[in-house]
Amino acid sequence: MRVPRPLDAIEIRVLGCLLEKEQLTPDAYPLTVNQLRAACNQTSSREPVMSLSEGEVRAALERLREHALVWRSTGARAERWEHCLDRRWELDGARKAVMAVLLLRGAQTPGELRSRCERMVAFASPAAVEDTLRGLARGEAPLVMELPREPGRRETRWTHVVGQAPTAPPVASATPTAPLPTLEARVAELERRVEALERDLAKRRGAVAPADG
Repeated sequence: MRVPRPLDAIEIRVLGCLLEKEQLTPDAYPLTVNQLRAACNQTSSREPVMSLSEGEVRAALERLREHALVWRSTGARAERWEHCLDRRWELDGARKAVMAVLLLRGAQTPGELRSRCERMVAFASPAAVEDTLRGLARGEAPLVMELPREPGRRETRWTHVVGQAPTAPPVASATPTAPLPTLEARVAELERRVEALERDLAKRRGAVAPADG
């Protein structure tokens, strides 16, 4: 089982940071608790921004350790932590980058993921990101899911499913609204206005024309 239970927001942030820092700063990985806390509380590339205490980070690490999702490194002078997700979640480099960004920033389109994963993995196109997402969505215990397309969006968004259920798109208001005019109707209206302006302009020209001598 990839996730033994739905993870809470702090556990999700901790795992996302461990995945991200392993790829972005491998020389500093595994992370000390202070490094991990600083990563969790970053104000950039985090949605939402959090302000976690050392105690909250430690408690989340212990809960994750009980389920073998993280472990404490041995032999280091300072206590350091790393994730155990490569085999548990069947992650290669591309999947690891996508999961890191989804855990840290929530639902996103393939185009957004491609841009935000760039420092970890260079995807050739949004379609390549979609292929990775579909791989993560397969199997008996999917890690991601595609959300319904929202009105006005060209791309659908994807979200992780390791924690709270993804938020559904807002329900349209039950109050009926006037339908938007079609393109043909708008063109016809513009043509009518142009004709009216031309007639008005012709009248004005006739009014100021010099009298025949």
